[in-house]
This record gives sequence, structure tokens and C-alpha cells, in this order.
Amino acid sequence: MIPAANPKAQYLRHRDEISAAISGVLDNGRYILGDEVLAFEAEFASYVGSKFGIGVGSGTEALHIALRACGIGEGDEVLTVSHTAVATVAAIELCNARPVIIDIERDYLTMDPARLADAITPRTKAIVPVHLYGQPADLSTIMEIAHKSGIPVIEDCAQAHGAMYRGRRVGSWGDMACFSFYPTKNLGAIGDGGIIVTSNPDLAKRTRLLREYGWTGRYISDIPGMNSRLDEIQAAILRIKLKHLDSDNALRIHLASLYSKGLRKTGVVTPKVRPETQHVFHLYVIRSPERDRLQAYLKAHNVGALIHYPVPVHLQPAYIGRLRCAGDLSETEQAAREVLSLPIYPELSLADAGKVIELIQMFRTRQP
Repeated sequence: MIPAANPKAQYLRHRDEISAAISGVLDNGRYILGDEVLAFEAEFASYVGSKFGIGVGSGTEALHIALRACGIGEGDEVLTVSHTAVATVAAIELCNARPVIIDIERDYLTMDPARLADAITPRTKAIVPVHLYGQPADLSTIMEIAHKSGIPVIEDCAQAHGAMYRGRRVGSWGDMACFSFYPTKNLGAIGDGGIIVTSNPDLAKRTRLLREYGWTGRYISDIPGMNSRLDEIQAAILRIKLKHLDSDNALRIHLASLYSKGLRKTGVVTPKVRPETQHVFHLYVIRSPERDRLQAYLKAHNVGALIHYPVPVHLQPAYIGRLRCAGDLSETEQAAREVLSLPIYPELSLADAGKVIELIQMFRTRQP
């Protein structure tokens, strides 16, 4: 079986370093918000190109807390997309705000800036672009529109650790940015975790308060907060993996280039990389009108191809009628019918990548 993702393989590749890091935390005796978290927050913020990092319990909680730090609350509207993980929309609703959905670009599957300006109303209080699959959104245009309107931008970087846009890493462009460390991410913990980065000291201070009950001193809450803390063991593991992130991303990019070359004449649409960016291929996502049949064919040949995402958030049972859609979402809905994620991770062998390519080539020749 060729799995869609394989976090265990990464653990095994770095097992000795990870085991030593875990032992160090256990021997130290401090397990929550200790030296490992402080060090990782600083190292990751520096890596991204931001001044401050605040570790939290998950990527969803990172988005929720970042929105609250920006003052988002009841009655406010937040512009985002529907072709994303549900977490993006769920975090907005956790603030009692209303998600407003705009369509995506056909070529890059990220927020369409051409739809952005017309979607802004007096109730719009934030914009959350999603760097989906490792592909940077069009940050320059999005930031220009946001600045003209005085609206903060919170980047959803859950799938884009290390991705570059015009020479800068994603996460360093917006007022705030949020990352997930779910085990399958490009930078994944062995458990859950997340981080918020910003270069705004006031937002950083408020974020630190929000993640731990609003405490300025222990047991004294200055503002209403919550409990969302990155633990020491996960921070120690992430410090090890951060050292390998760029080389791991280079392996993903190489595998993606092999896929794109091998699938040129198969009838599937391979990912298009936005100019002046580095796509880090958290997922390698093809498009095909025969998506469901192709997925079944690959599964029958022991290849784990998945769909990210089969139903746009605005069409899911929990959200129908609750989200405001700013214009038609034809590109979003079309993508959901066609996208298919092929296996990709740094430990994927060239032989297995070649097998996936060969199977798709064979599928093409067998079509009527």
C-alpha cells in the first residue's frame, strides 16, 4: 500500500533525535510552557520572518485566538473561502462572527482577489486567505485591498510551512498568521499543536493573554481568555523537525516535479505554481472530470489518493444557509468535483511515485 501521507516514516527517519528531545523534556520536569516552547516560538517566528511566535493547542485554536486578538466578535464579518478545511470557517464562528465566502481562482485554487473588493462591507472586520495545499495565495493584491480598507489580514498557513511569496515566507505578510502542526503537515508534531506569528507587539501581547485565561499574573485574568497551550514535548519535537523543514520541502518539490512531468499526457490537470512563489506541496492535487473513477482505480491498486475537499464548506449540512456567499462560487464547486490528492511526503520513494504515475497513465489508456 502507498499511503496518502506517512508521518510515521518521518518519525522513524529522525527517531534518535526525537527520542532524545522527548527524554530531555521528561527529565527536566516542566511540561507546559517551559523552555522548549519559548525556544520554538522564537525559532519558528524567525524562520517565518516575524518577530513573535505564540504556541497554542492546534491550528484551529490559532485562527480562533488570532481573530479574537484582532477584536473580531459578534456581528462582524470575516472574508474567506469555502474550498478549505472546515477549521477555517469553524474558527470564525467560534468568535460568533459570520464567515463571508468568496470564490477561488481556477488556476491556483486560492482566494480570488478580483472578488475581494466587492465583497467588503462596513461589517467586514478581517480577511483570512488560505494558502491551500502549500500554494501561496496572491498576497500582494490581497494586502493592497485590505490596507486600503483598513482591514486586518490573518493568513491561514496550516498547509504552507516554508512556502515563499515574492522572496518572503508566507506568514510574514499579514497582520497575523496561523499554522497547524497536525502530524501530516509539512512541519508536523506527534500529536496536535499550532502557532500564531505576528510582528505587531500589541497583537502578540493580547494573543499571549488569550491563550492562557487572560492571565497577566498567575490566576489573575485581565481579559476573558481560554486554555490553548503548546506543550513542551511537542515543542521539543518541532524544534528537531524545523531543522529539516527546508530539506523536506525540497524533497516534496522534487516529487511534485516528477509527477507533473510524468502526468503531462494523461488527461489530468496538474498543479500550476503561481509565478514568483515557492509551492511546498503539502498536497499534490490533480484535477480530473473522471476523479471518482480514477480514485477507485488507484485504491484498487493499493494507492491512497484522497479528496481535499469533497464538499465546499458552504454546502456541508452544518453550514447550509448560515454563511453569506459574496457572488457565485462556481470555481469552488467545480474544484470540489474534480480534485484528487496523490501521495506525497519526503519519505515517498521514487519507485512508489513512479508506480502512481504509471497507474494513472494506464488508467488513461483504458478509458473508452
